[in-house]
Amino acid sequence: MVKRKLDELNLLDDFLFGSVVSYPGIGEQFARILLRIIFQKEFGNLTVISQKNYYGTDTDKHGARLDVYLEEELSKDSLENATIYDVEPEKKDSEKVLASLPKRVRFYHAKIDSENLKSGKNYHTLKNVIIILITPYDPFRLNRMVYTIQNGCVEEPQMPYNDGAKTLFLYTKGTAGNPPEELRQLLLYFEDTKEANASNESLKEIQSMVETVKQDKEVSIGYMKSFEREAFLLDQGREEGREEERANTERERKIAARERKRAEAAEEENRLLREELQRLKRL
Repeated sequence: MVKRKLDELNLLDDFLFGSVVSYPGIGEQFARILLRIIFQKEFGNLTVISQKNYYGTDTDKHGARLDVYLEEELSKDSLENATIYDVEPEKKDSEKVLASLPKRVRFYHAKIDSENLKSGKNYHTLKNVIIILITPYDPFRLNRMVYTIQNGCVEEPQMPYNDGAKTLFLYTKGTAGNPPEELRQLLLYFEDTKEANASNESLKEIQSMVETVKQDKEVSIGYMKSFEREAFLLDQGREEGREEERANTERERKIAARERKRAEAAEEENRLLREELQRLKRL
């Protein structure tokens, strides 16, 4: 496991992204700029919760950890439903990860919904949920920068059907679909977070925020601790893997020993039968 310096991290790295968005006096403004560029509209107040955990309803149920959870604050007089934004930088790329992405997102939506509809409340009070995954790989291999996923009617694609659930997959290198230039610059900056890529005023503002966070000693200590924890979990996983391998080897050895005993018993039985056959022939 290669340790990179805090200064070398990009916004696609969970630790830096979570640190910036949860940093006092910076996080909400950063989130507001991020959402404005993605949705091309202004946002008001946002409640920022970094790494929100949804635990399973029982010990055998799967939980979820959301990297950055943003909740829009609306006025009491607003007739609109508030919206929850879950932003997830995602760097892992494998066929298994790609195949599981749609159902993983479905699970995230379900967990967020189940936690935000209180007992006795009407379904129309359910908050909108938009999950945003930012990836340096193309999740659907169609070279689009933006993939917008939402439910609809198969037989009537044009029929309005708004259940408040939406998912955006943002591919940092995508070109198809004429994405906004400001979004393209943002995603490039996410993948390679340095001053040279802060190519507009919004990104320069974000760059200033990133530098403030990276220079904070408390953040640096947190990064070292997080790396040590990841290294510990990795070593623990390796040890568990070695233990499982040893257990498999021992199990295979026992199976081989049993098979060998069976073969030896069968050979001995055949030998006795051959001797008995020879004796009968002599008689």
